[in-house]
Amino acid sequence: MASRSIREYDGKKILDLHFREFSTTDCFVANPCVQLSAATDLDAVVAEHPWLLNSKLVAKPDQLIKRRGNSNLVLLNAGWDEVVRWVFEHMNKSVAVDGITGILDTFIVECFVPHEVKYEYYLAIRSVREGDEILFFRQGGVEIGDVDSISEKIVVKVFDDIDALDLDSKLLKDIGVERRPVIASFIKSLYKLYVAAGFSYAEINPLAFVDGRIVVLDFAAKLDDTAEFEGGKLWAGLTFPPPFGRLSTNEERHINHLDAQSGASLKFTVLNPQGRVWTMVAGGGASVIFADTVVDLGYGEELANYGEYSGNPTDEETYDYARTVIGLMTQELDPKGREKILLIGGGIANFTDVAKTFNGICRAIKEYSEALKRVKAKIYVRRGGPNYVEGLSKMQQLGLELGLPMEVYGPELHMTKIVSKALTV
Repeated sequence: MASRSIREYDGKKILDLHFREFSTTDCFVANPCVQLSAATDLDAVVAEHPWLLNSKLVAKPDQLIKRRGNSNLVLLNAGWDEVVRWVFEHMNKSVAVDGITGILDTFIVECFVPHEVKYEYYLAIRSVREGDEILFFRQGGVEIGDVDSISEKIVVKVFDDIDALDLDSKLLKDIGVERRPVIASFIKSLYKLYVAAGFSYAEINPLAFVDGRIVVLDFAAKLDDTAEFEGGKLWAGLTFPPPFGRLSTNEERHINHLDAQSGASLKFTVLNPQGRVWTMVAGGGASVIFADTVVDLGYGEELANYGEYSGNPTDEETYDYARTVIGLMTQELDPKGREKILLIGGGIANFTDVAKTFNGICRAIKEYSEALKRVKAKIYVRRGGPNYVEGLSKMQQLGLELGLPMEVYGPELHMTKIVSKALTV
């Protein structure tokens, strides 16, 4: 599972569009919201959402930033003209939040909801080994503190029926009896949507009880991006944003798009585009081992990327992935004139056809052979699994055919050993 954060706007759209499909009571009222960026046509937004002109509003950045209120990044109880001024005063400005500096470029605007602070609550659902854990606390807001230590908790195990669980005594014992049925109904319906949409984390802080129904004020969530096949129809066309302070490269966006279209897992993050050590690793666990070993050997600052391909990708998918990595690797010479290192590795596959995936990698290497020579690339290969002998043989022959420095090993050589061979010669 790859758990990836989504924007508050996208999370609230999922609630707005689909919550009622999983609820048998009128326990939830959606709070309308819009998203603003520098490219937004404000006249078109107002025409589509006329409530912006006759409502008091809330505006805040929507870029996976925590504790926005503590950083003076929330505008409350304002009119549309004031919101527009405030948003565009902050648009494309650099800010530091919790030691991370980034550019503000995306905002969420929604209705301001008057309510009593005493009716603010904290609610979260998170996926754990035993199932899904629900956390609830009788007070919400930015000053809540350590939710793990103060919240009431219940674990919904894999085969549990959420409707059969007693939430009143487990989670809501500190809440007024008259409010418990509505809150319990909301939690149960939210949980059903959580499962159906492939959430791995959802946090509402605060959740407000207003006029006998629930309003979600702040919403932070993560989706299991491997669940798109089942839950993606509920995602309302969202895209996964980069973490605050980090902009996606064209190559990362391309691999993300490739991953979204594939039943396999294709991940790629650029750490240092000027780095000398590049990896193309099969499997998430193997990726961690390769990256950790590079760092342990003292080459962490030289590590250019992190990623993985797994789940038996097709020949074409592996080719596309490999050409993207190698293309970026060969864009520039090392500033100090040193060789660049390409580590093509992985563990011993259970079902991924090594020979098939290596066909795609071999195509990419052949296509970029001159560029690889130009950056003085050395290639180190270590792999095991179905048809690995055939796959390694193809790689070995390719190195000889193209005149590229290449060392090829099977499972007789440990994964950490291939890294040390590449970096300590």
